[in-house]
Amino acid sequence: MDPQKNLDAVAKIQEYIEKHCKEPITLSQLARICSFSPWHTCRIFKELTGKTPFEYIRAYRLSRAAEMLQRENVKVIDVAFDFVFDTHEGFTRSFSSYFGISPKECHHKKPSMDLFMPTSVREVYLSLHKGEKIMSEGKANTVFVQVVDRPARSIILKRGVKATHYFEYCEEVGCEIWDTLTNIKNALYEPQGLWLPKNLVAPGTSIYAQGVEVSMNYNGEIPEGFDLIDLPPCKMMIFQGQPYDDEKFEDAISELWETMKTYNPELYGFQWADEDGPRFQLEPLGYRGYIEGRPVRSI
Repeated sequence: MDPQKNLDAVAKIQEYIEKHCKEPITLSQLARICSFSPWHTCRIFKELTGKTPFEYIRAYRLSRAAEMLQRENVKVIDVAFDFVFDTHEGFTRSFSSYFGISPKECHHKKPSMDLFMPTSVREVYLSLHKGEKIMSEGKANTVFVQVVDRPARSIILKRGVKATHYFEYCEEVGCEIWDTLTNIKNALYEPQGLWLPKNLVAPGTSIYAQGVEVSMNYNGEIPEGFDLIDLPPCKMMIFQGQPYDDEKFEDAISELWETMKTYNPELYGFQWADEDGPRFQLEPLGYRGYIEGRPVRSI
């Protein structure tokens, strides 16, 4: 079976679920969308999203229901019927099992919650780059590149003073900041080193900072001396190099930077959009390769 055909089929199903999440959805309906058998539809959907269609639909409906309960003055029973639950009890049971709190608590207390934020597989699995010959030994280094959607979110960050990169930052504020960020509960992703766009740099602070992303409705603890700022939705082009020996992390970073420096996203329908959010780097871990992300927009 053509991988691109599978990819397009699952993307169509995702779009259909988003548009019709307040209506009954059957596996037969989803199969007709992509002209596959129900069995094959279920198989490729789980293969590309990590969830069966009904696990995906359930997570999507419950997360949108949670957003509605937190943002609008609504009754739990009305939200239950809006998202195709037959009874108040069934909705409450499913909601409590998924989130660990009841819909009523969600509505009144508005806690920070780990909501399901699906990304289109058409972008997640878009491999854009075949690699550059940039290794010091002259060997080809394959760099995997993909574009992912980041939803509206917030970030808890510790600013520096004049730092432009990690080592300057550690000299200014210390390297233990990473441990503090790692221990923040309900983070969306792992901690990041950040190059902030001008509109996010506070007067008298540095371009480089470290932070961790949390949901927009985060109401947990913010460590002393840290800021909480909002980030708009954006697309991120993620670059991931090959695994390397941990002691050679500086070489791995330099090699990926060389690729990014000459990379032209316009060949694949994107352009750099550095003002849309921070460029970030993840902790260099040799087993997975060095990873950086930079904001882009579709052309």
